[in-house]
Amino acid sequence: MLFSHRKRYAFIAFKWLALAIIAGLLAGTASAGFLALLEGATELRIAHGWLLWLLPIGGAFVSWIYSRYGKDSGKGNNLLLERIYESGGAAVPLRMAPLVLFGTVVTHLFGGSAGREGTAVQMGGSLADDLSRRIGLSGPERQILLMCGISSGFGSVFGTPLAGAVFALEVVALGFLHYRAAIPCLLASFAGHFTVLAWGVRHASYSWGEVPAFSFMLLLKIIIASILFGLTAWLFSALTHRIKAMMTKWFPNASLKSFIGGAIIIALVFAFGTRDYLGLGLPLLEQSFQQTASPLEFIAKLLFTSVTLGAGFQGGEVTPLFVIGSTLGSTLGGLLSVSVPLLAGIGLIAVFGAAANTPLASVIMGIELFGIDGFGPLYMLLGCAVAYFCSGRSGIYSSQRRRFQFMDIRK
Repeated sequence: MLFSHRKRYAFIAFKWLALAIIAGLLAGTASAGFLALLEGATELRIAHGWLLWLLPIGGAFVSWIYSRYGKDSGKGNNLLLERIYESGGAAVPLRMAPLVLFGTVVTHLFGGSAGREGTAVQMGGSLADDLSRRIGLSGPERQILLMCGISSGFGSVFGTPLAGAVFALEVVALGFLHYRAAIPCLLASFAGHFTVLAWGVRHASYSWGEVPAFSFMLLLKIIIASILFGLTAWLFSALTHRIKAMMTKWFPNASLKSFIGGAIIIALVFAFGTRDYLGLGLPLLEQSFQQTASPLEFIAKLLFTSVTLGAGFQGGEVTPLFVIGSTLGSTLGGLLSVSVPLLAGIGLIAVFGAAANTPLASVIMGIELFGIDGFGPLYMLLGCAVAYFCSGRSGIYSSQRRRFQFMDIRK
């Protein structure tokens, strides 16, 4: 009897090793192709400024496609969370992957302010769920494989596999971690990460230089900054949801809503007199580590992104949150007489973690991005914890729940 149990557990372990790696390979390949297309679209937009004038038309066209063919795909990451909670409910449509890929590339080609994690996570999740249905997995098994798709999508698009795994475990249940899916998610995330590298895609790296020595005054200043990081995360989530609700009420037609949103973005470009807040905003992020940023930068990026996403354009929230957090941290570094790169780095991860309700994943991402030198991990942990508690219960993912029940996949 004992031998038969061991054989069964060995089979389950091998099965999930294979499934996690396959999910990672699928998500990593999709992410590699997406990152290449995104880079090309960004270069075209910068080289041909007139493309901005097509933003309303591009947004309207993508929204029409989603309305006509997307069905539930328009819910984005929230749909993935709902399917995990349902455990064996309706499938995540495979069409989500090509639709979100096309929609996000169009957003960035014409100048919308959006991110990339939502696209990678949705592609990874839809591909993983399609795999689970093709091989006939049970409801609880589909839960875990869908989480593997989320972890590999997130980890592969940012080059942070540990954070990708923890993000998938943390995002599905506020304040709780379900360790039953930990090893499959970890395997899938690393498989996705190395798949992206195998395709020749390289990720940007950031450094905050020498970590300041420990002092209670420095801790106090980090706490003050982190309170503002949390409030900024709350503002971003609240404003994005509010704009989406208002525009949906005023313009029930999805295409018209995106057309108006695109026109507003063009108006904002002329109002601010710059195109720096379009697209991912990575140049702003890089500059925030090198010099003190203007307070206008984080406010403008927050506004541009909230309007873009609220109007129904496709793309993620996380990279803009990185930019918002790093530029705010850079500004506060100058005001509080703290190392500008240090507060830019803490702001980068803290605003994201607070808005997504994933503080632990954000700390781990910070360690993967900036290392573990000196008191760096302590500063990151303090910053993310304070920002999370100051951001309120709402976040960028409206379908998040406080907890859900995993069924035993070993039965």
